[in-house]
Amino acid sequence: MNSQRIARIEWPTLALIAMVYAVVICLVWFHALLPWWVILPFGAYAACLHSSLQHEILHGHPTRSRTVNELLVFVTPHLWLPYGRYRDLHLKHHNDAHLTCPVEDPESYYLLPKDWNNMPGLKRALYTFNNTLLGRMLIGPAVGIIRFWSDEIMQILKGRRDTVKCWSGFVVSSFIVLTFVYWVGMPIWQYILLVAYPAISLALVRSFCEHQAAENVGERTIIVEASAFWSLLFLNNNLHLPHHDKPSLPWYQLPGYYVKRREEFLSKNNNYLMHGYGEIFRRYFFKPKESVSYPNLSWIA
Repeated sequence: MNSQRIARIEWPTLALIAMVYAVVICLVWFHALLPWWVILPFGAYAACLHSSLQHEILHGHPTRSRTVNELLVFVTPHLWLPYGRYRDLHLKHHNDAHLTCPVEDPESYYLLPKDWNNMPGLKRALYTFNNTLLGRMLIGPAVGIIRFWSDEIMQILKGRRDTVKCWSGFVVSSFIVLTFVYWVGMPIWQYILLVAYPAISLALVRSFCEHQAAENVGERTIIVEASAFWSLLFLNNNLHLPHHDKPSLPWYQLPGYYVKRREEFLSKNNNYLMHGYGEIFRRYFFKPKESVSYPNLSWIA
């Protein structure tokens, strides 16, 4: 039996789910007694951790029932992404042969060269700023929402029933969150600015350097040897190459898996390694990580 999948119920994951909802509920409930500088960091961290838990759920955790798993994270505090669409698109993203391709990879931040070349100068400047870590955190959530929601609206208008179903669930989830926020008396704008939007900003820190365009498939995926703060927030998904290598592995087993095969992974991705997110902030907070235009479509299988 595979020792990495022996648990019928993964209690660490269940405990984190309960903790996340408890933190968000308490912050909203006691918002009038708490300063913004308490609500923002704890609320953003908890809501971002919820998005990491949704990532864990779509890979088959923490129980063997998909229905139970998805119900556990149904209510989405960050108000951004319908879980069903995230699940379907992310599983497509795990086709490593197409990683980073602006056509085939739904999580790619690259644009086709022809689209980039035809883009107005102001929009190109906006996308270039979005390719700095500062830009990704400040405007990245807005850019992502506008691009993604626009595409999704087009899918809905074309009659895609699966997309309509996912968005219907998301509307119910968002209604629950916003109704609770309104009922407690917290201004909805305050919840969005202090919890939902910064939660997305934090999530985008993880994805900022997650992949790079490279001819060799193995070199497209990063490893970030992060501190406990970031590792918990991203449920060890900072060890991204090990995750892509074994996506069914629960988050709390990823570090051990990585340590045992560290040299193998670093050889595979040609040392695409960052020694913590501090290094990423130092390198790319003001500087674009790379060109937005995809360098070579011939790499993609």
